[in-house]
Amino acid sequence: MNSTSSPSFSSRRKVWSTAGLVAASGLTLSVVAWAAGDQGKQQVSVKIDEQPLARSGVGESASYSPVIKQVAPSVVSVKVIARGKEISAEELPPFLTDPRFRQFFGTPYGLDEGQGNQGRRQGQGRQLPRRPDQQGEGSGVVVSADGYILTNNHVVNGADEIKVSFNDGRELTAKVVGTDPKSDLAVIKVDAKDLQAVVFTDSDKIEVGDKVLAIGNPFGLSQTVTSGMVSALGRATMGLDYEDFIQTDAAINPGNSGGALIDVKGRLVGINTAIYSRSGGFQGIGFAIPANLARTVMEQLVANGKVVRGYLGVTMQPIDAGLAEQFSLKSKEGVIVAEVVQGSPAAKAGLESGDVITKFQGKDVKDARALKFSVANIAPGTKVAVEVLRQGKTEKLELKVGEQPKDMALAARGGATKSEGTLNGVGVADIEPAARREFGISSRVQGALVTEVEPTSAAAAAGLQPGDVIQEINREPVRTAEDAVKLTESNESKKTLLRVWNRQGTRFVVVDETESS
Repeated sequence: MNSTSSPSFSSRRKVWSTAGLVAASGLTLSVVAWAAGDQGKQQVSVKIDEQPLARSGVGESASYSPVIKQVAPSVVSVKVIARGKEISAEELPPFLTDPRFRQFFGTPYGLDEGQGNQGRRQGQGRQLPRRPDQQGEGSGVVVSADGYILTNNHVVNGADEIKVSFNDGRELTAKVVGTDPKSDLAVIKVDAKDLQAVVFTDSDKIEVGDKVLAIGNPFGLSQTVTSGMVSALGRATMGLDYEDFIQTDAAINPGNSGGALIDVKGRLVGINTAIYSRSGGFQGIGFAIPANLARTVMEQLVANGKVVRGYLGVTMQPIDAGLAEQFSLKSKEGVIVAEVVQGSPAAKAGLESGDVITKFQGKDVKDARALKFSVANIAPGTKVAVEVLRQGKTEKLELKVGEQPKDMALAARGGATKSEGTLNGVGVADIEPAARREFGISSRVQGALVTEVEPTSAAAAAGLQPGDVIQEINREPVRTAEDAVKLTESNESKKTLLRVWNRQGTRFVVVDETESS
């Protein structure tokens, strides 16, 4: 069971609870990624070469042709089509059904003859012509011999048809394996074998000044290569929830999105994503998603079809000179906890507002972004050591990382955490005044409001619906969402007896998860 303050992500095997997350002016640290490797799940086998570049004494190469020939078969063109949707009669402006309009211009296609709204009613369900199809192009990188391809989410988002073209002239149909809008990454797959996959390198080892090459299909042209260097690292300028871009002056133009940024040994450094431009064209600043982040997200999308992210349940604030003085800190390193979400992993571990996190898993915390990426490889449920300064004294805590809800907008209204329990795929929340008005819940009714029910869950089969109020679980009273979480955590049976209120009255419901387990 998931406890939320609004409809949100539901895990099939987890329970989660929410309280209030204050959206302060500081940085909200709640989004981290980790590598999935559960046995029995689909996995992708990639090539990795983490040897560092030999930088000393290296001169300009006369030609990078051998490197390009090595990588070119691994970079593809991605063409997408979003089918135009039919315009229904209900979408027509009211004036089109006005008798005076029809007297002069006739009856619009898709509407029956009739007068005024009568004609509109008779026309319901009949279709007007389709909107035009939308087409787009981008690039992708082959990451496995059996057809997995990395690209950008914005390249394939909303696509009804995807065609992948290889540099040997082949064109294959692709399907979407999974997308991650928060990092702007996506994985697609073609039905093929023995493809030439790119070799990944450790993007954490690249340095400003390293030579890089960008390969893609700009402006719908055939495969194109440009060169430049790493201009900066750790850029966070695109407004994504999860970003740590490599900045380069290698030309990246529209259509390059999803293409490869490689080093001089032909190894994948990053996935080309965006440019900074006032004209829409390249102006010397391009951005790529680091290969390490891309690989982590890719592995999860292949294994789970989604990206699972850790959740601490805190709002954090970077330390400036003024705060360092007020908190009696010797430097600006670390992060200040501005707010702790009630019931979150951070709250359960004992973190408090005003704490300064200085160490995470035994390593010094430089700033909030560094801490986020330190947590990036930690799976939800993992226990980690946290060291904080509290009123000048060092406190050592142990924190169990939670799982981030799918909709982070809910976190701004009341964060979420997870724990083991029953009633999988059910989201619950405390009953706020707005919810009482929306669902017509009397002030006399107490319990946990059901905000979400996964359609394939046992709870859905039992008839549980959003807007229901759970008042008892196994004959134990439920007054809050936290009560519901605790009772489901302690429930060892696969069958759960609920007493549920809705507008039709109160009833008992048995949720049988025996078959779904």
